[in-house]
This record gives sequence, structure tokens and C-alpha cells, in this order.
Amino acid sequence: MGDPRGFLKLARINSPYRQVCERIQDFAEVSKARPEKQAQEQASRCMDCSTPFCHSGCPIGNYIPEWNDYMFRGNWKEAIALLEATNNLPEITGRICPALCEYACVLGLNDDAVTIRENELSLIEYGFKNGAIKPSIIAYKTGKKIAVIGSGPAGLSCAAQLNRAGHNVIVFERDERPGGILRYGIPDFKLAKHLIDRRIDVWKEEGVEFRTSVDVGKDYPANKLLSDFDAVCLAGGSRLPRDLIIQGRELQGIYFAMDYLMQSNRSVAKEIIPKDEIIDAKGKKVVVIGGGDTGADCVGTAHRQGALCVVQIEVMPRPDECRTSAYPWPKYPLLLKTSSSHEEGGERHWAVLTKSFIGEKGCVKKLSCVRVEFTQEKALTCAIMKEVRGSEFEIEADLVILAMGFLHPEHPGLLTDLKVKFDERGNVSTDSNYVTSVEKVFSAGDMRRGQSLVVWAISEGRRAAYSIDKYLMGESNLAII
Repeated sequence: MGDPRGFLKLARINSPYRQVCERIQDFAEVSKARPEKQAQEQASRCMDCSTPFCHSGCPIGNYIPEWNDYMFRGNWKEAIALLEATNNLPEITGRICPALCEYACVLGLNDDAVTIRENELSLIEYGFKNGAIKPSIIAYKTGKKIAVIGSGPAGLSCAAQLNRAGHNVIVFERDERPGGILRYGIPDFKLAKHLIDRRIDVWKEEGVEFRTSVDVGKDYPANKLLSDFDAVCLAGGSRLPRDLIIQGRELQGIYFAMDYLMQSNRSVAKEIIPKDEIIDAKGKKVVVIGGGDTGADCVGTAHRQGALCVVQIEVMPRPDECRTSAYPWPKYPLLLKTSSSHEEGGERHWAVLTKSFIGEKGCVKKLSCVRVEFTQEKALTCAIMKEVRGSEFEIEADLVILAMGFLHPEHPGLLTDLKVKFDERGNVSTDSNYVTSVEKVFSAGDMRRGQSLVVWAISEGRRAAYSIDKYLMGESNLAII
């Protein structure tokens, strides 16, 4: 290591955010880039531990200590080469990954962990800024033709890897532009969309073909898909939202989080939204049901739309702020997350169950709620939720956003037509090689795994690419992690 005592000399410094009063006026990214010198200094905190648990904490096995060392020494190009060897989308994970690696960092045992995610971001942005990220044109072609359905992180990673193996890859996307949930589900203040376009332009030059506004199964029949391609990878994500079927659900003013976020992203992109379909929080009392990252994104979006007030509620109890014995190092702990959206205002409440929606003239006006508690009556059993007697209360609301996660991929259409088998949760069932029940059809990402993290989607896409390449060629030189 360049400075084996760097972690003793320097404290962890996180990248700063723009001021709240400024950033809630627009949808530009909230975080500011770190100076390159500061990034190098932070890289020196990587402590040359004998067993770097960050490797096992990262689903794609990033060479973290190695590129931190290169980065500290100023060998930026070497560091970038190592970073891109395991990660097809470091500019994405560097912004929105929850950094599982940092919770497995050895330094985190008795100090603040290394700023791995932000170091990763500094590296890839240096690469784009200085022309180090260039298309890698593959001269050798296998003649095999592969269809990747879905252009989210799993589909994109799978396509990029297969293209580098010499195959002809076509990515199908039913939306107007590629990117999947990265483009339409994540607000611009967390992930600017030109960053997606920048990477896709590189892949286009490398030979990946993108066909957008094509709903495979409807616009492109399943039987034609099987006859036209040597292999197919299903990477369409998990988009069937979890609903809240209670009294008053039919009232106007209640929407799913993804419908709300997708429309907001389209609006920011200057797409025209029909007036009778607009979901706008301006001047409204907003309640977001669901305490996860998607709920936080809805909170930040409502702030920027000019909501009168924003309340976020979650049925589960408030997480701990520090690691507990239930999540010992190096496990990824269930901790309280305070995002940039929460810093911008609003209220957060935990252990709150919504009992019914109350309306007036067909529109939602209130939520009838009750507080709950979780008790574990016997060891090794799940905690039981019970309503707290006498804790009933109401929350006023003109706009309610349901952000309670997703159940499984949409079955009608392509999946039904292909007759793939599903697991007990409704996801596409595969074996350990990502092979579905249908010959030459594979699956990866949330469609196979269920709703998960972007870094897991990238890992899934890369692993599926390896399996597809091996299926077609008998062997594969692609990385499988």
C-alpha cells in the first residue's frame, strides 16, 4: 500500500450535498463531486488488511484494496481498469449503491469505514473526464445472436458482457429509452439521466443494438423470439407493485410509487404528460406509505414539486442507528437510513398501520391509522404484530403514494406466452446456471431474484452472461462475479 498508516492519519470525509434551500428548487444531483486530491487522500485510508472482507461484501467482487492503492499513488488508469474488470456500471453504483462493501470494511470494526463507494465514483468520473473510458471493439464474432429483454442494470450488464464475448446482442426495451428503472424509477436528483446515455453510447459503439418501444410478447411474439435468436435472457425486472387493499382504496388521489416517480422523471425529461393524468404534489398534503428507498425518493420528489407537507409512514418498527448483535460485522445491518430527501423536511413515523382511507367527494382526505408493536412470544419464531389499544389517529392527505415494494414480475404477456415456470414467490424460476424451464431461455436480475439492489442486478447480469456464453460455445472466458 502507498501509505499503510493512512487510516491513522486521516478521518473519513463524505462528499458534501448542495444546500437544502437550493437543491429542492430543481432536480439536479444533490451531491457535489470531491476534488481529486481529496479522493486520493481518502483512498489512502484503505488499510492493507490481511483479509479484505469488502471483497465478500460486494456482490460483484470489486478489487477494492487494489484500486484504492492505485488511486492513492495517482495511477488512475490502472485503477479504472481494475474497477471496470468487475463492474459494468460503476458510475451508477458509485451514486446509488448502499455500499454493502463498506459495512464489511475491516476498518469499520473500530473506526469509520473507507469511503469505497465515493472512491469508486471519483475513479469512473476521472475516467470519463480524461478520456480513459473508450469503446472496446471486438473484432472476433461468433455469429450467435442473443436477445436481452429489459434494459435495466441486469439486462445492460448481461448485454455488455455477451457483446465482449463476440456475440451479436440486441436489447429490447418497451419504454421509449433504455435504462429501465435506472431511467424511469430513480429521480434525477439521485441519478442524472445523461449518465445513462453516456454509458449506452459507449456500448452502442462496441456493437450492442438497442430496440426501444418494443413490448416483447406483444409487439414481438414469443415464438418469433425463440426462432430468431440462439439464446434469450429475460431481465425485465419486478414491476408488479404491492397494493394496500383496505377500505377507501378506490378513492382518487392514491397512486403507486413507481407510477408517480416514472411520471416525474418523464416530466423532468420534458416529455408531455396529458393533463388528466398528471400526479402533482404542489400545494398538497402528501403521505408516503413505505419507509424504504423508493419511499424516500417519493419524499424528495414531493418536496421539489412544492408539497405543502410530507409525511412518511412505515409499518415496521424504527431501525437501530448502530449495528446490533443481530447483525454482527461483516454482515450488512438493518439500520436507520436518513437520505438526502429526509434532510429536506417532512415527518417520518414507524410502527404505523393504515386501517382505511377516508374520502370526500370521491377524493382521499385522510388516513385512519393505528400504532402497532411487535412481540416475539417464543425463541426462533417470527415477531407478531399487534395493534396498540387506544392508539388510533388520523393523518390528513390530499395525495397518497404507495411505496411498499414489489411482488414479482408481470406474468401476462411474454412470460405467460413463453410458458416459463415460476417459483413460490412468482419470480421466474431458474437453476444455478440461470436457465429457465424453457430451452435456451435464461433469466437474471429482479425478474429472477425478486426486488433487490442495483449491485445485485449487475452481478446477476454478469453471471447470466457467463452461463449463456458457455451454453452457446461450450466454455466461457467471461468473469462470473
